[in-house]
Order: sequence, then structure tokens, then C-alpha cells
Amino acid sequence: MQLFYTPDIECAIGSTHLLNEDESNHCVRVLRLVEGDCVYLTNGKGTLLKASIVKVVQKECLLQIEERFDHWEERPYYLHLAVAPTKNPDRYEWMVEKVTEIGVDEITPLIAVHSERKVFKTTRIERVAISAMKQSCKAKIPVIHPAKSFAELINTSFDGVKLIAHCGEGVRVSLTDVLNKQLSDSHKYTILIGPEGDFSPEEVAMAEAKGFRSIHLGVSRLRTETAGVIAAAGVYLFANHRTI
Repeated sequence: MQLFYTPDIECAIGSTHLLNEDESNHCVRVLRLVEGDCVYLTNGKGTLLKASIVKVVQKECLLQIEERFDHWEERPYYLHLAVAPTKNPDRYEWMVEKVTEIGVDEITPLIAVHSERKVFKTTRIERVAISAMKQSCKAKIPVIHPAKSFAELINTSFDGVKLIAHCGEGVRVSLTDVLNKQLSDSHKYTILIGPEGDFSPEEVAMAEAKGFRSIHLGVSRLRTETAGVIAAAGVYLFANHRTI
């Protein structure tokens, strides 16, 4: 499946769409596709479109929509990951790539007390998420929010189950236990993942006071970016196990 991202596409069957210059170049010069070849398009909002190439002129590629698939491979859950930026930006980009492949709806860079990066621009990870969506043949790109402080985020209203993963003291239940008890009641999850130095005890207490439940992700000591991937994979595997 050759998938192209076209956020402004008209989704009506029979309509035509001109790929932008970058996507046209990739289609014609890199993939060497020609008139009559089949490609797929997505608006990044859950709709997948099957199209055929009807005209190729230099750097332009004109397509005609043949089939439309709404809610393409829609997941049985909604997941928002709020993860502290890592000191090495490449590690955060790797995490965004992997959780997009697995399935996530929202990503928020979370600035905590122990965060070594206090300023975070989302432009790069937005591109990473688009690329991961295309490579994994998905039709939905996660919403990438601007960075938020810990206090701002925990005071934001969220539907569903609210969780904070940390290594501190106090009562912590496993993510699996939470999913096992809550999946039948809620399919929406917000999970907070802290920085390399973890959340402070004060932050954990603040989150719990706002209705977040403390969890752990197993006995292994995980890097921030690994914890984000484990959280996404845990929800994905458990939810799909319940629905198969």
C-alpha cells in the first residue's frame, strides 16, 4: 500500500485531487508510479481513500478517488500520552514514531520539575508522526499538543481514566490491573510519563489529588521514551485481546 498524507483532501468518490509538490515528487520520481497505478490517501483523521493516477505532468500527479473507507482500522480505545521531553531529542522522536505505529490519539510534551528540557518545539515530532502514520498504513495522526507544565496539565479536564506512572513510594498498581478493571467501563486513558529524574513526590501528590491514579509499568527500570512505548503497547495489547 502506497499511502500519501493529504490533510485538505476532498473525500467524495469520483472527485480528483492534485498531490502537493513533495508528495507528487515522491509518487512519480521516487516510486516511479504511472497513470493507472493505484495509491491510497488519508486526511489523517481516520479516513482512507483508494485512488488511481489519472495524469502525470512533470512534478504534478493528479488522482481520482475510487473508494472511501471511514474509521479505517479504528481502535477500541482512546489514548492520550503526556510524556516529559528527553534530554536527547532523538529519543523523544523515536518514542513518537513507535507510539504512532502502535496507536495513540494525543501526545503532550510534559514539563515537570526534574525535566532537563524546559522548552520544547513540536514541529519536528509532528513530521515524525506523519511519517510513522504513513509507514504503518494508518489513517489517523495523533494530535500533537504544545508543551504544557505539569500544573497546567493536571488541571486540564480529561474524560476517562487518569494515570500517572512513576517509581516513587506509596501505593502503585500495575497498568495491567487498571486495564483489567476499567476497560469495561472506559475506553479513554490519559497516562503521564515523567522525565529522567522521575516525578517529584510533590507532583505525584498533586496529581493524585486531581484524580490521577499511581501506576507502575513493571519491575524493570525504564527510560522515559521506553516507558511511553510500554504504556502505549500495554493498552493496545490489552484492548485488542479483549476485542478479538
